[in-house]
Amino acid sequence: MKTRETEGMLLGLIGVVIFSLTLPMTRIVVEQVHPILNGLGRALVAAVPAAALLLWRREKLPTWPQVKSLAVVSLGVIIAFPVFSAWAMKSVPASHGAVVNGLQPLCVAVYAAWLSHERPSKAFWASAIAGSAIVVAFALQAGGGLQAGDLLMLVAVGIGALGYAEGARLARQMGGWQVICWALVVSAPFLVLPVGWLAWAHHMAHPEPLALRTWLAFGYVTLFSQFIGFFAWYAGLAMGGIARVGQVQLLQIFFTMAFSALFFGEHVSGSTWLYAAAVIVTVVLGRKAAVRAAPPSAPVAARTTHAR
Repeated sequence: MKTRETEGMLLGLIGVVIFSLTLPMTRIVVEQVHPILNGLGRALVAAVPAAALLLWRREKLPTWPQVKSLAVVSLGVIIAFPVFSAWAMKSVPASHGAVVNGLQPLCVAVYAAWLSHERPSKAFWASAIAGSAIVVAFALQAGGGLQAGDLLMLVAVGIGALGYAEGARLARQMGGWQVICWALVVSAPFLVLPVGWLAWAHHMAHPEPLALRTWLAFGYVTLFSQFIGFFAWYAGLAMGGIARVGQVQLLQIFFTMAFSALFFGEHVSGSTWLYAAAVIVTVVLGRKAAVRAAPPSAPVAARTTHAR
């Protein structure tokens, strides 16, 4: 069991590293593209490789209860988080947006207790709250006080965490990559008209072509943030426990800072790594704290992953 938890933590960490570039890349895109077009457009484009992969693997259609769960996943990770976080990036820096994003692991743990009936111990809750407090304290002293854009990030985090937790619960039945693929495919028909209208409106208002860096950033948030990153993330949450593995996301702000320094030349002070070390301690303590696992789901083989 411990080996499975460790593998889940490692997969979760891979997902977090991929997600850590989402806000910086989104900020580049929204310099030229409307936030809603970016948020919904990336999901519609990602639905193409998702559908191709499902067809190639000859996956069976999800059941009706699973479709309802996929709708919740879509609300969180395909609509709410991409749209509201992109809107926030119009008014706050990526590093500042990471302030509120640092609260997401705590929200995921709350949803895990509600939806998946995981029962974290008091020690786990203490480490989760401490880790969130450290992240927020770091972001506040590094980026100043809260701004209006932080309210948009708060909405993104609150609803996005619901999509994380529900997707991880569903991944125990379907598999991690199947969840994000089906969520993208199920939501795609509802995105075609709004994305088409927004793209036409953008072209009419700004007929000049998009810069190469905008296309590259959009490509990243489409293929990695909206698609590939969830393969590792949902699999890790399902394997290691939603509440426990979700705490790895506390490290995301520090990966974001490191990548910002590497790719965008931003300065990262020595105190950043001290805060990061403190967060790592809370993640380790959280991993050691007791979390009563959720009841086992129905076998995967009986549900969705047989090839025809």
